[in-house]
Amino acid sequence: MIEDIFKSAEEDMKKAVNYFKNETAGLRTGRASTSLVEELKVEYYGSKVPLKQLGSISVSDVNQLTIQLWDANAVSGVEKAIMENLNLTPQRQGNVLRITLPPLTQERRKELVRILHKMTEEARVAVRNIRRDAKEMLEDLEGVSEDEIKRALERLQKLTDKYIEEINAIAEAKEKEIMGG
Repeated sequence: MIEDIFKSAEEDMKKAVNYFKNETAGLRTGRASTSLVEELKVEYYGSKVPLKQLGSISVSDVNQLTIQLWDANAVSGVEKAIMENLNLTPQRQGNVLRITLPPLTQERRKELVRILHKMTEEARVAVRNIRRDAKEMLEDLEGVSEDEIKRALERLQKLTDKYIEEINAIAEAKEKEIMGG
């Protein structure tokens, strides 16, 4: 029973870290990256679809992305999503869109770091909430000695610390990337 609680908590913590990793990948760093637009939701035949399902995305230059769309009907929806979400205007050539990323100002870099800090704290809270739920489940177990519960809680704390450290490491690397270092 204790192992089931651990497996579930660890799985949920991994998911929280992966979600955070994917979310931070979309933060602009001054260099073109396909992760900037891959998950962008585009209105396509009445539903919201991630851009990566509508065409191939590539980095054509240090500050330029090229999106080759497979369906001409998707072009206007993709243009709209880029303009609304990234505040950038793509250049259109048939089914190909090019996005040139302007250099980041120091002020914009600081704003991105603030956003990153907020995302980091949300990820830490998610991991702590998983710990809290697992802790309550462990404490509610019947037929388990207090020593076993205590050992399990210590193990749970180590697991939590491991994932919080992973979140901190991702955030630190991303902050360096944003600040241009």
